[in-house]
Amino acid sequence: MPIRQFFIFATFFIAIHAHALSAEDVKGIIFGETEARVEALNKAAANADEKTSAFIQALADDAVKTSGEKVFLVKDDKAFDPFTGAPQPLPADAEDVINPNLMRSEIDNALAALRLFSKDEKVRAAAIKTLAGESDEARLPLIEKAYAAETVPELKSRLEQMRAAILLGSGDRTKRLAAASLLSASNNPNTKTVLIERLASETDADVKVALQSALTKVHASLAWGEKLAAIFSGISLGSILLLVALGLAITYGLMGVINMAHGELMMIGAYATYVVQCLFQKYLPGAFDWYLLAAVPVAFLASALMRAVLERGVIRFLYGRPLETLLATWGISLILQQAVRSIFGAQNVGVENPVWMSGGVQLLGNLSLPYNRLVIIGFALAVLLGMGWLIGSTRLGLFVRGVTQNRPIASCMGVNTARIDTYAFALGSGIAGLAGCALSQVGNVGPDLGRGTSSMRSWLWCWAAWANSPERYMPRWAWAY
Repeated sequence: MPIRQFFIFATFFIAIHAHALSAEDVKGIIFGETEARVEALNKAAANADEKTSAFIQALADDAVKTSGEKVFLVKDDKAFDPFTGAPQPLPADAEDVINPNLMRSEIDNALAALRLFSKDEKVRAAAIKTLAGESDEARLPLIEKAYAAETVPELKSRLEQMRAAILLGSGDRTKRLAAASLLSASNNPNTKTVLIERLASETDADVKVALQSALTKVHASLAWGEKLAAIFSGISLGSILLLVALGLAITYGLMGVINMAHGELMMIGAYATYVVQCLFQKYLPGAFDWYLLAAVPVAFLASALMRAVLERGVIRFLYGRPLETLLATWGISLILQQAVRSIFGAQNVGVENPVWMSGGVQLLGNLSLPYNRLVIIGFALAVLLGMGWLIGSTRLGLFVRGVTQNRPIASCMGVNTARIDTYAFALGSGIAGLAGCALSQVGNVGPDLGRGTSSMRSWLWCWAAWANSPERYMPRWAWAY
């Protein structure tokens, strides 16, 4: 923040020698009722020079104070005259400028409008996005000037739609008809809101018909984006449930154990990710963006080791008794939930996305594919392929398949079936831990993360896959594999 303020003030004071900011403009923006201040702000921003832009930015950063009718710019507890840039003693009774929410919103919009003239294309694109849905006619001169100067076709088209949204409020019937026609091609959700608001207040019958037609077309365009967004969200969540179901399939396919604590093992993976995040924040803040790479193996090992302990200590004594294993694992799930509440508290904890997982790919006006969900989908596919290779091409996978298909014969061949049971339980639970690590990047992490819903959805996933499989009449090992 200090560096940013330095550049703001540097720009301000350099601009002083080229332009003069009038006292009338400053007093109109600082003093008076909110509506009058907004009007003065819009008037100053409509023909803003560098000095005016810098003053508005300083106002947005709460770097302006007043004492009576005098205005001061403050930086590092030092006051400066807003017109000459000369240092001034800051009166003891100097007060911050109070900006209500409406004023702050107008200041942000004014700054965004001024950024339409930036030489950086990304800055101009961000400014257009901020102003999307703007309907204040006071912005029209700036937008028209930016539209005339814009050279990038995509940005020019978006400015044209923004200009049309403002012209919907024009007193000229012809302009309103032309604006409605132009907005019918928009795929921006804000356009729909603008059209609905204008339709409610429009009195001209022909314009009403044009607005209704435009609204229908915009709604149809947005519907596709909403459907695709729902499908993508379902795929990303389904990829996490796929990991949980994969672990369940291994466990149930090998030993027929109905594990009702599987969701809590996913919870342990999520909390392991949270612990790794906290360690990186405290001891390796410079490498924080890579904490997730360390959290993946930690989440796997935490869930796998927990499950290995439970299998050796409890579950191995209940093999062949499915009802008892169901009740025992249900009790274990309650114990794990309470243990997490005792250690981390009952409230959800926050797990942050690394910088490289922030943002997304904007495909349509209302369809953005977040990077974190894209990474999770790719991660789930990678784990699935890795499990296919492990089960199908390694010695451990051979033993797991052998024990699943015919335990007595595998034992006669020298396979330590008890050890394979432990390994398989740990492997399936480790995959649940990976699912918890992935889920922490898109949802809340709390003691109730794995309760009921995760386990039940995963069981439904397993049984749905089995019921629709042509091999559904084969033994458990077939669909587990």
